[in-house]
Amino acid sequence: MTLYPKVLVVLDPSVAEQKALNRAVELAKLQDCQLTAFLSIYDFSYEMTTMLSGEERESMRQAVINDRELWISELVAVYQEQGLKIDIQVVWHNRPFEAIVQAVLEKEYDLVIKGTHDHDVLKSMIFTPTDWHILRKCPCPVLLVKDHDWPEHGNIVAAVNAGSEQSHHSSLNQRIIQQSKQLAALLNGKVQLVNAFPGTPVNIAIEIPEFNPQEYNQTMKNHHLDSVQKLAREFELDSSQTHVLEGMPEDVIPKMAQQLDAEMVVIGTIGRTGLSAAIIGNTAEHVIDRLDCDVLAVKPAGFVCPLAKH
Repeated sequence: MTLYPKVLVVLDPSVAEQKALNRAVELAKLQDCQLTAFLSIYDFSYEMTTMLSGEERESMRQAVINDRELWISELVAVYQEQGLKIDIQVVWHNRPFEAIVQAVLEKEYDLVIKGTHDHDVLKSMIFTPTDWHILRKCPCPVLLVKDHDWPEHGNIVAAVNAGSEQSHHSSLNQRIIQQSKQLAALLNGKVQLVNAFPGTPVNIAIEIPEFNPQEYNQTMKNHHLDSVQKLAREFELDSSQTHVLEGMPEDVIPKMAQQLDAEMVVIGTIGRTGLSAAIIGNTAEHVIDRLDCDVLAVKPAGFVCPLAKH
């Protein structure tokens, strides 16, 4: 079974261990796929050298690119000897996220794998602006890699929003669970549906004397329980694989991922951009920030990449 035939692997020359490449190799050993080791580089000083002609600048850029290609070919040689198919692509671009998304649009990759930086003190992921841009704008699923292993019989958390009546949420739920099930089959893991529901809004309880918070909470919980059970039945998952908890997704999902010792969390990202993204943010982003396992971010059906040329 090939879940992701074409995979773009984003390398990071500033770190010794290439987490994304290690993970991609692990994936390639489980399914037949073509990997592309990708690097976007840019050195501002080369652009500032006005004394050089355009041709000389171009040859200096090319020298840097060739040097990086050599570095990557040394990195991947051992895996190529094992029979894995790995291409190399180095591009000169001053905005790495654009280079990555552009590559996905041009070559139609099925998955992007990128490593995350660790925060030594907080022991959590550090997300660079590049990561956020890729999550919001990349049209294919993005796998952000942490240090947690992929053990056999591990848990894959499918973070769903089952209580929402909105069609884009229900279609996203379907995609999240489908990807989780396919990954579970590939990794010999187990899908766990996790759904958060909001508690009683305190201001309503204060402003409306006849409002019964306990009753409201129970009704809300039942609605989410029913919705999650319905999803579980649809995807032939046992009710023991469902978890419905009160709270905000950014609290509930990391907590459950830790309790289940999840190897991966699959989450939907709506991909807001512009002002609404700055103000509202994305539930996915608040969740991802607090996880210590791999995250697979999935886009809704019909997502239009803002960088695509219409």
